Amino acid sequence: MLKISYTPLRILILFLFFFCVSTSYSISKSAYFQLKVYHFKSLDQEHSIDQYLEKAYLPAMHKLGFKHIAVFKPIENKNNEDKIIYVFTSANDLEKFVHLEKNLLKDKQYLEAGKSYLDASHSNPPFTRVETIWMQAFEGMPFMDIPKLKSNKNERVYELRSYEGPTEKLSLNKISMFNDGEIGIFKKLNFNAVFYGKVIAGSTMPNLIYLTTFENMKDRDEHWKAFGPLYKPMAEMPKYQNNVSKNVTILCIPADYSDI
Repeated sequence: MLKISYTPLRILILFLFFFCVSTSYSISKSAYFQLKVYHFKSLDQEHSIDQYLEKAYLPAMHKLGFKHIAVFKPIENKNNEDKIIYVFTSANDLEKFVHLEKNLLKDKQYLEAGKSYLDASHSNPPFTRVETIWMQAFEGMPFMDIPKLKSNKNERVYELRSYEGPTEKLSLNKISMFNDGEIGIFKKLNFNAVFYGKVIAGSTMPNLIYLTTFENMKDRDEHWKAFGPLYKPMAEMPKYQNNVSKNVTILCIPADYSDI
């Protein structure tokens, strides 16, 4: 019988080999995104949501390993009856979102800091509804990016866009358009995109959502003016026609306590 000598060096090499093999299957090729949409009507509700997010939710999420959480609000909130706060989070594993609520409830500091929000009365709720959208990152930008902006947060403009497709196939065609060139144009012009996501669970499917960020409104307008001439040749290609049935564009500003 052949005897194998397991020297310390050989044991170490075997350990590293099996470690690399096992982890290679668990490394995510692309991130998953969660966009929570808080709908509310009054200033009191806005204050309650802000306090909950800043003092309870974000600190608890950070402890669970979620980083760079974006909180932003539409500029037109004050003029709309249905007001909104967006909370964007990224994770390399969708399971993190599946078990998120259960894990948050294990955090005593979270429960204490968010008590007024979490224990609100049925007659005085802190919101009208909460919507959750799940997405998977595009191949052309498989993970979120942190915007490199120098202006104060209250001057910045975050542009959230949702492109709804007339069919599932045509929506995938629009995503291919991004992967095959549109994202490259955004990068070339430094649009400071945070994410591009294919919606895998949401109310307006099939659709994609992405977020670009700018120093201010003037900077935003100048970027889009430069975008048009570079995008026009691609937009005129026959294979990319009629792949968007509805474009929803919402201009926002980040909350003071937003991570980005």
